[in-house]
Amino acid sequence: MAGPHVAMVNACTRYGKGGSPTTVVIDDAVLIDDERHAIALNAGTSHTAFIDSSTADAPRVRFFTSTGELPNCGHGTIAAQAVLLDRSGTTEHHGRQRSGGRTFATTAIRRHDGIEVWFDQGVIALSDHAGATGGGIIAALGLERADIAADLRVASPGTPRLLVPVRDRRTLLSMQPDFDWVATECRLLGYLGCFTYALPPTARTGTARMFAPAIGVDEDIANANSVGCLAAHLLDTYGISAIEIHQGDTHQSPSSVFASATHTADGIVARIGGVVDLGQPQRDRPATRRPPPPTTGTHARL
Repeated sequence: MAGPHVAMVNACTRYGKGGSPTTVVIDDAVLIDDERHAIALNAGTSHTAFIDSSTADAPRVRFFTSTGELPNCGHGTIAAQAVLLDRSGTTEHHGRQRSGGRTFATTAIRRHDGIEVWFDQGVIALSDHAGATGGGIIAALGLERADIAADLRVASPGTPRLLVPVRDRRTLLSMQPDFDWVATECRLLGYLGCFTYALPPTARTGTARMFAPAIGVDEDIANANSVGCLAAHLLDTYGISAIEIHQGDTHQSPSSVFASATHTADGIVARIGGVVDLGQPQRDRPATRRPPPPTTGTHARL
């Protein structure tokens, strides 16, 4: 029997180019987790989103990487909502999605250069990074103290990640982390990964790189949830409420993620957006359903 069909799309493109290659599978709960993991292993992309659209109210979307399931994925959500809008044949949709134990609002709009998607990330918890443990991560990233532009910050929309400001874009793009070391430090401290960025305090557009080898992604081309975390930090620290962050340049796949942050009674909440290139020639390929080799899944909210 033929398996479910997949779409290969580029999430969070920049000016109609690049983006993060992402696999989206219309699952509708017909697969088992071993099959989902096998598809993710063989897809050739860092992340795979599995959509159960059998419930009309709020489709459930699950995310897998080569190491296992993630409760959430920002650019995977953007990719999934773009595919759902494309399949509907409409030009705009305002709906909801269930992922990571919560239901949140989504918006998808068809544009000339792709499908623009926004989603509500929810409350971002912010805390200061303990300086006593910062040296190991800084060294693992291939940085020195002089390369750090401001205080490190921990931000969490569900799973903590370290926000690392570097002095300039040149320093950022020349980084050569020791990925094994970064993975060890992140596991020790309970971090999903390290989101390093170059952004002057008063600027609204910057560059970033996300290193998450602890969950099997050495460097992410687009990490939308971390951009939302950065927006929350910038609102809290400098009063900046909206940003655009570029990633993917070191992989020759430029990406762009938009985020805005707002103070609420529950804390700082963020909203994240990006544009998806549907990659028409690659769409609707049958998925491989052979089981993966034994592995220990990593559970994190990317």
